[in-house]
Amino acid sequence: MMKQIINIFLLLLIVGCANDNKKRKIAEQTTKVVTLPFFNSAEFTPEWIQKGTKAYKEIHQIPDFSFFNQNGELVTKNDYLGKIYVANFFFTSCTGICRDLSLNMRLIQEKFKGDDEVKLLSHSVTPEIDSVPVLKKYATDYKINSEQWNLVTGDKEVIYELARTAYFSDEDFVKTEKPSEFIHTENLLLVDKKGRIRGVYNGTIKLATKRLMKHIELLKNEE
Repeated sequence: MMKQIINIFLLLLIVGCANDNKKRKIAEQTTKVVTLPFFNSAEFTPEWIQKGTKAYKEIHQIPDFSFFNQNGELVTKNDYLGKIYVANFFFTSCTGICRDLSLNMRLIQEKFKGDDEVKLLSHSVTPEIDSVPVLKKYATDYKINSEQWNLVTGDKEVIYELARTAYFSDEDFVKTEKPSEFIHTENLLLVDKKGRIRGVYNGTIKLATKRLMKHIELLKNEE
């Protein structure tokens, strides 16, 4: 009888330990840091690429750029290297989606106010209209902090090329291949400290913007 009691006790002990191990493994899995994918093409297919591989060395990066911001200052890629930033394309006379884009970009500005690690970058797709003074007024109207958020203007062909080949932000061009067609996209693009695209979000939707802000936090903790 005593032997049976001992065996039952040992069995309960083993089951208890197994359950504890299972709970510990579940806890470890849920606390692991999620790694954001990379985006290397206009199809925006997410790719998780391991460090040390050939593919990792060939991840798409935003190329050099040079534009003028709302203060008439030159803004280049060097100003964004080592920074996490959100990029988009807009025009100041837009009364549709651009307003939502700018308001949601401002939410990001407010969330990371004073955080030098996080920046924003908005490119005008009507640079012939959006001169420096026009951008300055827009920045004032939307309470844009120029230390954190640049509205940029420049050569139209250069901006369109950057939108299409660097940020993959022109779905119509993918279909028509017409370089003169007007660019209008609701995308907000999350770019990491090395200039690689790590997320694409509908910038007119507040919930998507909140998800973007959570992903910024993930990138801040990325090695």
